[in-house]
Amino acid sequence: MLQASTVRFLKDLKKNNNKPWFERNKQVYLDAKEDIELFVEQVIEGLGKIDADIKPLHPNDCTYRIYRDVRFSKDKTPYKSNMGAYLNKGGKKSPTAGYYMHIEPGRNMAGGGLWMPMAPELNKVRQEIDYNFSEWSKIVGDRTFKKVFPDGLEKEEILSRPPKGYNDENPAIEFLKLKSFIVTRTFTDAEVQAKSFLKEILKTFATMGDLVHFLNRSLE
Repeated sequence: MLQASTVRFLKDLKKNNNKPWFERNKQVYLDAKEDIELFVEQVIEGLGKIDADIKPLHPNDCTYRIYRDVRFSKDKTPYKSNMGAYLNKGGKKSPTAGYYMHIEPGRNMAGGGLWMPMAPELNKVRQEIDYNFSEWSKIVGDRTFKKVFPDGLEKEEILSRPPKGYNDENPAIEFLKLKSFIVTRTFTDAEVQAKSFLKEILKTFATMGDLVHFLNRSLE
């Protein structure tokens, strides 16, 4: 579970996203940061028991800075109003599929997969899905998978026409048109502060383990 003070800090930060306020509340931020890191450490320990790629990770390999890079953005607010972590093979800077948790009051979620890979990696994933569509279908059609992720893979980024080398008659075409391979599950603010939150996060990540492994096998 996460502390109520962490959720409250993020709510207050969203209303007061400026340097003077942040500096006055620096210790509150540091306490929230420590709370997130301790939770991520527990997630790594639990998930590492079923995914060997996660076991060697440290929270620093997975968590993100709260400071925004505003150099090329019209939004000049200096801080993110969320805290999160990406657990994947090689750490958050590695372009591999993995598990993501996002803590933002009113918009908490967990999930992951592979987000907007570059063209060479995207082509590899598409080829793997095409060649092993029966295996892919079992993963995304699994009863538990569909229960945890009832909306299936996100379809916000999708081609209007089949990618080069494929046609509409391909049985996997709905997946081959995707530009990302992501699943998500939402949590309320109360749920992230409940004692069962760690258990639910681990259940979420375990359910998508076969998806992550399939995607990373594609990239290899």
